[in-house]
Amino acid sequence: MPQETTIMALAGLAASIGFIHTILGPDHYLPFIVMSRARGWSKPKTAFITFLCGLGHVGSSVVLGFVGVALGVAVSRLTSIESVRGDIAAYLFIAFGLAYFVWGVRRAIRNKPHTHAHFGSDDPDHAHEHTHNGKHMHVHDSPEKVSITPWVLFTVFVFGPCEPLIPILMYPAAMKSYFGLIFVTSVFAVVTIATMMAAVFFGSLGISFIPIKRIERYSHALAGATIALCGVLIVLGL
Repeated sequence: MPQETTIMALAGLAASIGFIHTILGPDHYLPFIVMSRARGWSKPKTAFITFLCGLGHVGSSVVLGFVGVALGVAVSRLTSIESVRGDIAAYLFIAFGLAYFVWGVRRAIRNKPHTHAHFGSDDPDHAHEHTHNGKHMHVHDSPEKVSITPWVLFTVFVFGPCEPLIPILMYPAAMKSYFGLIFVTSVFAVVTIATMMAAVFFGSLGISFIPIKRIERYSHALAGATIALCGVLIVLGL
């Protein structure tokens, strides 16, 4: 089989594996869907954060693979390193998810609807129910600080490995086809990141139709629990 034909076949395989690997791993898109809903991210912001994390996710494995190819490291050795990175990412997911869950519960408790009477107004009986973190803000509320959540997610995804990529890289490397190496890697990266972004877009679109008004103040806690669950599923190998 000509080398060009082999490279094209590998590229097709890389595209298929990138798509399946992403779709079957809810940790690739669920964190963005729930965080986008909880934090009220716009669609462009959600897409950018997903893209950035996807780039870190794929890029770290690409760098590891290229270094392994350059140093002649065996596939089994690289796979072992990827496995360790996967464990680190899983526990980071769990730690971040639990911490965010606790913060979300505390926020929900503080944000419990309550009534204020406004004395000194034209209407002596004027009172209204509101939450301090909702649309009705008081002057004693401090402005929201810059969120580090996107960067935490990015860090977790940098540790997250793309295990199927390593074996795919080895074949064009063995043929000393640097074009094939870059081409196959690029196909895998583009398909993986595009699949992540598409899954997040349609997932966010779907969840927007779910009526959760009654539990809206628990959205941060639910997001944290979901992210922690993703980490648990990774640990369990699911």
